[in-house]
Amino acid sequence: MSEQNESLKAEPVSRPKRIGVLTSGGDAPGMNAALRAVVRSGIYRGFEVYGIRKGYEGLLSGDMYEMNLRSVSDIMNRGGTILQTARCPEFMTEEGVRRGYRMAQVFKLDAIVVIGGDGSFRGARDLARIGMNVVGIPATIDNDIDCTDHTIGFDTALNTVKDAIDKIKDTAYSHERCSVVEVMGRGAGYIALSCAIADGAEACILPERHFDIDTDIIQPIIGCRNRGKHHYIVIIAEGVGGTIEIAKQIEEITGISTNATILGYQQRGGSPTVKDRVSASMMAVKATELLANGERNKIIALKNEKYVAYDIEEALNMKKTLDPEMIEASKMLSL
Repeated sequence: MSEQNESLKAEPVSRPKRIGVLTSGGDAPGMNAALRAVVRSGIYRGFEVYGIRKGYEGLLSGDMYEMNLRSVSDIMNRGGTILQTARCPEFMTEEGVRRGYRMAQVFKLDAIVVIGGDGSFRGARDLARIGMNVVGIPATIDNDIDCTDHTIGFDTALNTVKDAIDKIKDTAYSHERCSVVEVMGRGAGYIALSCAIADGAEACILPERHFDIDTDIIQPIIGCRNRGKHHYIVIIAEGVGGTIEIAKQIEEITGISTNATILGYQQRGGSPTVKDRVSASMMAVKATELLANGERNKIIALKNEKYVAYDIEEALNMKKTLDPEMIEASKMLSL
């Protein structure tokens, strides 16, 4: 949006009476747990809660309905999102944002809770700039929301990847093979780095760091072979690209039978872990608490084991980086 609205700097206002909630962007395990907690804690605090189907696309078309306690029964253990989600290129335009705000006025929504990732929060910020009160709950398996230590879905994705690599390692050992495993993370290597430590990978290639195939992949593999090891794991974040080609190069250079496995969208699915369910529930309760207190335009975060809130502009200006201690630990433990 071209200009920030003065409402971002406004003093706390009276509590809303009717709130909307949507899930946007890529789905993440735990979104349903967050939705359930928004609805139940919202009703507990006296709000009418409207579910908006298919994210910002549903906001533009007015595809929403009033939710009640029964609407969110028995959904906490389910992956995905019962409200569904969709990419909405139109909402990336100023005209689209204004249309969304106008539709919120049609349904008399005083605030919207947005459950999603970085792109979803930028849409929420644009709504805030023209007067809509918004609260964001970070849900993405990539864990790349800068203001929070943990995003909803990240822990479940880690466990899904861990289980898959454990099985791949069994086969790699049986056949004296190198397995190159691509995990999700287009611009963020949090899944790759965490799973490299958890699964004892010989090499971990991250989008945030330049890599040299000889130094970062071939030498560790040969070093392990010379010490008597007979199976090897290389983890690559999808943002690096070229996973199949890297596997071919490893086999050509080392002579070790090598195959590539791209785990893909299975990392987004599945029943959320206890950690993701609790985080989702607590973040959602915090969101409705802020709304009940008349707070405006916040992003909920888990910081140092505490659930806190940041101004949406401040949150989106933060910069998150990989933990250098984890990078160093991954190298040491791969020896």
